[in-house]
Amino acid sequence: MTTLRVPVQPKILDWAETRSLQDGELLRAHFPKLDDWKEGTVQPTLKQLEDFASFTHTPFGLLMLSEPPVETLPIPDFRSMPSERFERPSPDLLETIYICQERQDWYRDFMREIDERRTYPTWQEALRSFISHADDAGILVMCSGVVGNNNHRPLDPHEFRGFALADPIAPLIFINGADSKSAQMFTLAHELAHLWLGSTALSDVPVTNGEQNETELWCNRVAAEMLVPESEFSDTFNTNADQDIEIPRMSRIFKVSTLVIIRRMLDLGYLPSGEYWDLYHREEDRLRRLPKSSGGNFFLTQAARTSKRFTRALIISTLEGHTLHRDALRYLGLTKTETFDKLVSG
Repeated sequence: MTTLRVPVQPKILDWAETRSLQDGELLRAHFPKLDDWKEGTVQPTLKQLEDFASFTHTPFGLLMLSEPPVETLPIPDFRSMPSERFERPSPDLLETIYICQERQDWYRDFMREIDERRTYPTWQEALRSFISHADDAGILVMCSGVVGNNNHRPLDPHEFRGFALADPIAPLIFINGADSKSAQMFTLAHELAHLWLGSTALSDVPVTNGEQNETELWCNRVAAEMLVPESEFSDTFNTNADQDIEIPRMSRIFKVSTLVIIRRMLDLGYLPSGEYWDLYHREEDRLRRLPKSSGGNFFLTQAARTSKRFTRALIISTLEGHTLHRDALRYLGLTKTETFDKLVSG
């Protein structure tokens, strides 16, 4: 079988070697035919060139150019200690900047998506949007207030409000749907913080500090800042307004529970610590007395309970014959094939 060889311009190889800042002897120890490639007496194989690109931290596509590219720093350079060794940016520096710019782009889009929730008139729409963005990021978000599909076995939010199952391929968040929509917003943000840490956890997600461990406290702080950023809270909060009016108003604006707003008031210095617990417990009692909603469209509820991403994948796998119908019914908590067929067509 003929070995595939790749033509590379010698000047490109010179450029990649110089750019890498690698020791010449070390480089030739790994690639003994490097000088032959430069002289054009032999061409590297595809595998050899891929290894060379990896070893010198050179994007493979740049090795296919006819002329060496001119790489410049993508940000202003105000370093006061120039060095001859670093007269051009190293691949380490460039790649670090590019990685950070990609992360910044992602976070900018994420914050814009989070800010969108304030334009929604209801908590339900805001929560649905938040879950949808998490789903788009590859996270299975399952929200249910009962065990499976058994409405006679309701879940108690006083026992748990959610949990995160960390996994590099299939990260999962479960939200106790028996909780209020505004509380579920905070639970989702809290469990996202757990996934960012790569930690699996069962949470009751109280917004108070209490006797929580450091991980829970950190996740609470992340969730609070994510949903109610300090700067925006300060710009919005009216210190002269009556608390009974201002707290619900802030809750509607940020689409979080009034308990989260009260906690942020304490954290950001708008509420004396001596008044916090009395206000918090009074609001907790008020929320406990509110009537709970029930009912809804079964098929929309089903997608929320098992996550749209999981449901889509399972339907596709079942229709393609990779998953048995009986297993699909079990995963979805269904008992009839007719219900599955309606879910597919709906």
